[in-house]
Amino acid sequence: MLFDTHCHLNDDTLFADLDSVIERAKEAGVGNILCVGYDKASSERALQIAEQYDFVFAAIGIHPTNSKEATEEDFVWLESHLRDPKVVAVGEIGLDYYWDATYKEHQQVVFRRQIHLAKQYQLPISIHMRDATQDTLEILQSEQSPDLKGIMHCYGGSAEMAPRFIEAGMMISLGGPVTFKNAKVPKEVAKTVPLESLLIETDAPYLAPHPYRGKTNEPSLVRLVADEIALLRGLSTLEIEKITWQNALRLFQIH
Repeated sequence: MLFDTHCHLNDDTLFADLDSVIERAKEAGVGNILCVGYDKASSERALQIAEQYDFVFAAIGIHPTNSKEATEEDFVWLESHLRDPKVVAVGEIGLDYYWDATYKEHQQVVFRRQIHLAKQYQLPISIHMRDATQDTLEILQSEQSPDLKGIMHCYGGSAEMAPRFIEAGMMISLGGPVTFKNAKVPKEVAKTVPLESLLIETDAPYLAPHPYRGKTNEPSLVRLVADEIALLRGLSTLEIEKITWQNALRLFQIH
């Protein structure tokens, strides 16, 4: 079975045709999906979807690019739902200096605040990192504890940096970009990351894998990510499927 560890069924593009998207995922062998929020409204919808489908789980949180609009009421709502049995992670959280570098300090405060909640409720975190590798790593290192685990979602860092994030308690998740023909860095990461730290995802409806690049992505296409990693590692897709499935179940404490 395949586990899509990061997608946005809560995005209007997929939500409008949700039953069909879910059916195609099942037909492709997807056994579990993590639907990830990025603000209060999308987190509410992620939880709604997770309650509707047995094999969908929710991550709830505030994305760095939404952090400046977050209110105290949003944080109260977030914490009040962290014990919900369908919530298995805090996310999508992190740092993004690509879209707006003027709120760096505020992003860092919001990131740390959600890390503290994750530790308090013993939940893993799903990290968005863009143009902020060093600051993200430094925060994770400073917050490091046995209670802090998580995912570098759609990891875009180098193969050399990946072990440092793993040492800080994170797993490395790869998505559609690993299938792109010119994607040297993700392919190198796929070849070298320890198998016990590897996860796969789609980030649907974004970053559709080759040959669907530029089109709407969906969870059924996560198999193409597994296929590419298997090819790069000299393993079968079934082996990558089993390894990433077990890694995800362990991380999200799904029994």
